[in-house]
Amino acid sequence: MSARKRKSPADVQPIFDSIQDVLVDIKPKLAENRRPSSSSVKIIEDLHKVATLAESLSHRRPRTHKDWSTLADALDREGVNLWNVSGQVRSSEDDASRSLFAALRLAGFRLIEAGLEQKPSIETLIHVLQLASKTSASLSEIGRNDVAATVLTCAAKYEEDLKIADDAEGLHQQNAARAIVLFYSSRLEAAWREHNESVADYMLQKINENDNRLGQLPARDKAALATKLLEIGKSSLRQQPDITDTVQAENSVRWMQKAFSIIEKMDSSEVPGLPELKRSILRSLARAYFLTSSHAPDNLSRAEASLNELMTSIDSSLDRRTTEYQQLRWMRLAILKRRKASQAQFLEAFQSIIDHVDFSLESNITDILQELRTMSQHHVLISSVHQYALEKVLETKDNSGHAHIDRLLLSLLFHCSRDENHARAMQDINSAFTGLDNAEYILPKIPTTACLTLLWQFGDRNYNAKRWSEAADWFLAGTHHVFDSMAQASRAKCFRKAALCYLQQRDYSQASTVMRKCPNNEAATHYVRLLTAVQQGLEDEAMISVQEMVQAPDFDRKMLLLATQLVNQSDMKTLLLSVLEALLMTVKDGENMEFNVEALTLIRCIIRLVMKLIGDPVAKKSSLVHTLICHFRTALALVNDFHVKKRATLVSKDISWLWRTAYNCAVQGCSEWESSEESASDLFDIARRLLEIYCTSTLTDVDAELYAHLADASFAAIAGRMFAIRQYLVTGSAEVTARLTTISDEIQSCKGRIHELLENKLLPGGDDTKRATDFICLLRVFEVEVLSGLMEWKQLSNTIEEVSKSNTQNVDTFEAIADILWVDKECPVEVLFTALEAILHASLDRLSLSVDKFSRWLRAICTILLSRNTTADRAKAIGYVEQAISVIEEHSESQNSPQDVYPVDERQWLLGTAYNTGVECLYASLIDEARRWFESSTMICRFIPDGKARSEKISDTYTQLLAQYISDDKNIQH
Repeated sequence: MSARKRKSPADVQPIFDSIQDVLVDIKPKLAENRRPSSSSVKIIEDLHKVATLAESLSHRRPRTHKDWSTLADALDREGVNLWNVSGQVRSSEDDASRSLFAALRLAGFRLIEAGLEQKPSIETLIHVLQLASKTSASLSEIGRNDVAATVLTCAAKYEEDLKIADDAEGLHQQNAARAIVLFYSSRLEAAWREHNESVADYMLQKINENDNRLGQLPARDKAALATKLLEIGKSSLRQQPDITDTVQAENSVRWMQKAFSIIEKMDSSEVPGLPELKRSILRSLARAYFLTSSHAPDNLSRAEASLNELMTSIDSSLDRRTTEYQQLRWMRLAILKRRKASQAQFLEAFQSIIDHVDFSLESNITDILQELRTMSQHHVLISSVHQYALEKVLETKDNSGHAHIDRLLLSLLFHCSRDENHARAMQDINSAFTGLDNAEYILPKIPTTACLTLLWQFGDRNYNAKRWSEAADWFLAGTHHVFDSMAQASRAKCFRKAALCYLQQRDYSQASTVMRKCPNNEAATHYVRLLTAVQQGLEDEAMISVQEMVQAPDFDRKMLLLATQLVNQSDMKTLLLSVLEALLMTVKDGENMEFNVEALTLIRCIIRLVMKLIGDPVAKKSSLVHTLICHFRTALALVNDFHVKKRATLVSKDISWLWRTAYNCAVQGCSEWESSEESASDLFDIARRLLEIYCTSTLTDVDAELYAHLADASFAAIAGRMFAIRQYLVTGSAEVTARLTTISDEIQSCKGRIHELLENKLLPGGDDTKRATDFICLLRVFEVEVLSGLMEWKQLSNTIEEVSKSNTQNVDTFEAIADILWVDKECPVEVLFTALEAILHASLDRLSLSVDKFSRWLRAICTILLSRNTTADRAKAIGYVEQAISVIEEHSESQNSPQDVYPVDERQWLLGTAYNTGVECLYASLIDEARRWFESSTMICRFIPDGKARSEKISDTYTQLLAQYISDDKNIQH
């Protein structure tokens, strides 16, 4: 028995049964799933299991055919069936389809192989070799190179058997050659996929070594073989596009040369698509020649020759716009670049490409633009190509190329931005824009925005580099009519940017010319005009620009912030004031507390600035003072808002600064401003109000000095208004009554305010308390003056009575009141009398006697009393006369200085009045009154010249008159 145990059908039956079991499970699934699905994975696994079992069965089959034929026939039928099913599976859709396709072929091949007889015929060998080659190709495509190698190993045995098979008559020569070449090509392809270049080269040699065998191949097989060789050659080029390996480059050329030699002499009608294949091989070969020309310079000429052979009839053919022909034109351009052709040749090549390009495909435009980027040194060429492309795009009948105009323009703009010749760049851009304009083409909004963005970017770049003129040209390019779709939003912006460039260049006339082209309803335009005016020192024009900017509908307060910085650097104080006031208006519009804090800060800045302007000798102080007061009032309103909301502590420092500044400004105004009464009063009143808020809102103890300033400011405000109202009284203004009424109320408030300070002992004391007391005295005088002007005599009488009851009044207060009433012709006598009486009482009660004035006030009182001529009035009058005698005794000449002596003429008047009144009383039978008057006159005689004689005369006269009165009285009784 031999070393290898002979196998019997019983040994292989279990394997066969296993195969059948698996096939029974697979077939229904294959019938239901012709396309890959979730169950395909299990089918593929089962098919691989069948292939493994069949391969195992091939090694175990019996040597005798009679015991094996039944099983062999069954295996062959099953294998053929699976192979046929594989033809129904689409093998090119996805990986799952290809995997199923390869698994079916592998299982089918293994089953057919297992069913072979011991000595197969030539037909069987040819058939099995073809199946093995196709199976290995399918496995190689899905990356199962290990399995493909085992199949090819089996195929190699069949190839050897086929070579030695007896075919004396040559009946199977062509089929055998076809099977062998297919086997070599399959091995070649598998080796190439495994990157086993030595085996691939060997297989190529095997194919080339027998021309007779190649000649016997059918035309279709030759074309398929050439296609495979072409793909391998192209793959070689793709793997190493730079061709750094000379051997690798030569190999790729060799693969393509062999591919072309296989089909070179074939008739184009033999196989459909053969002309296209020839052109493809020539195209790839030309590319291979071109790519290898760096190592083999002669290949550049071969590449150009290959292209010339292809392009002989391209431009005249009906399908000259095909992708294939375009690739040839691109290759010609690449060859021209390699041999550094002239710009004219380049332009001609580009024009040929553009003439035949399909503008509906964006990739075509991309290819042109990318190629131009590699030729940046040819400025004129690139501009010319862009211009030509734009012309052709505009000529498209269906406007299919219009969608790419923006890309061409953007590319041209990028190119021109890098041109060192600025004038040439601007000319190229203008030519492109003009071409579009002549074609009546207006860019849509989105492309316009993109182009304008680039123009502004390039302009800004030149601006930052201080190339002002160049920057202006870039900005002005954006005003072209081709951008009319965005003209309303962009043109003015372009003009403004250009104007800024001219301003930097100090070309003010050009800047003004450009700005005149801008609309007047945009805030940004007025801002640039402001900038222009500031740089030229035109303050009035700048102020107009600020006002118009604020009124513009698109105004943004950030512009004023920038303007503030600008104007502050220019030292134009009046303009700065205008800007700050405009900025304040924007801040005041906000309801947020933060805005109010910011507004106070702005007001402080404005007040400081106004104070500086007022200090200028040539300044218009009246208007500036009015402005100053207005801003103080605004600040007061804001502070009061904080106070109402109980948030005044947030701005306590601002309040402190404001009231002190207002107070000091008022003090300064009193001495330096003309007709400053009302202005200073307003400032004092504002300072007082601010100080009140500060005192009530501060968290710390209030310094008594602040209350002293509060009293001072309160009184100063009233005093100033009183000085101002006197001028209105002189001029007879119609507003006098209203003003008097207002100031009357203010005096009452001021008195109450100072009284409260005194009663609560908030003042520091000493001089401050005395001054506050004096303020009240003066306020009462002011009140009398106002009430006299209003002819409110009843209220005035109440005021005088209030003064009389006050313990803090001095005689000067009464004298001032009397002076006011004495000269007022409308004042009723009763009111004047009340005042005079109060003066006399005050003079006597407070020992503050001014003898001269006392004598005159007493004379006036007595005159009034005696003119009434009532008993009570006469009694008062004699009392005043007696009081006068006491004063005369106290202030005799021997005891006092001359100014404190009772005037002689008043003494004479007292003497005459007392004597005459006594006589009148005597005649009126008022003996007691007459006696008092005569006694008083006798006492007065002591203080007048020759008084003793006069006294005796008066006594004699009184005696005579009295005797006569008694005699007459008796006669009447009788």
